[in-house]
Amino acid sequence: MQPVLEETIAEFEDRKIADRNLDTRVKDIPGWGMDADPDNDPTYPMKHWNGADHERLNYEKAPQQPIDIEVLHSVERPGVTRVFGTSTPPSGLSGAIRRYAYRYSEATATHWMTLILADRVNAIEGKLSDLTHGVLPNPWLERGWRAEWKHNRPAFIRKATTTGLLITAGILLLRRKNKRE
Repeated sequence: MQPVLEETIAEFEDRKIADRNLDTRVKDIPGWGMDADPDNDPTYPMKHWNGADHERLNYEKAPQQPIDIEVLHSVERPGVTRVFGTSTPPSGLSGAIRRYAYRYSEATATHWMTLILADRVNAIEGKLSDLTHGVLPNPWLERGWRAEWKHNRPAFIRKATTTGLLITAGILLLRRKNKRE
């Protein structure tokens, strides 16, 4: 147990140093924080102003990233952000569900619950796409069961046993119900 604890502490210390280095480097990135709204400062009234804070607002904003794919954005925002992801544009049934979700404000449960539904549908679409390309799902790897078996075996056994018992109980209840009819 002690070597694992020491390894975890060392990893945490390394991460703290990396985060500290990142904090000093982000200031050198051109356009860092370009979407910040100068009229909406969330630190007011807690921040202690030093007199030079207005200078941070005088910078040249980066140009708008070209829009060559469909980009969904909140109804609260007049346009898209200057920079956005292009790796997975909305497509298929999940894309249609996402388009529907973005008709609603981010303050509504409809928006968020619909996006969660779209994520679930997208996962199913991905599995179907894999099957059409001849790739069979491997839940042992995809769900992280190999890592759990290696690093957290008691919890894995507990979960597998509980799942097996619940499935068995469900099957027995269904058989019992069918025998009565």
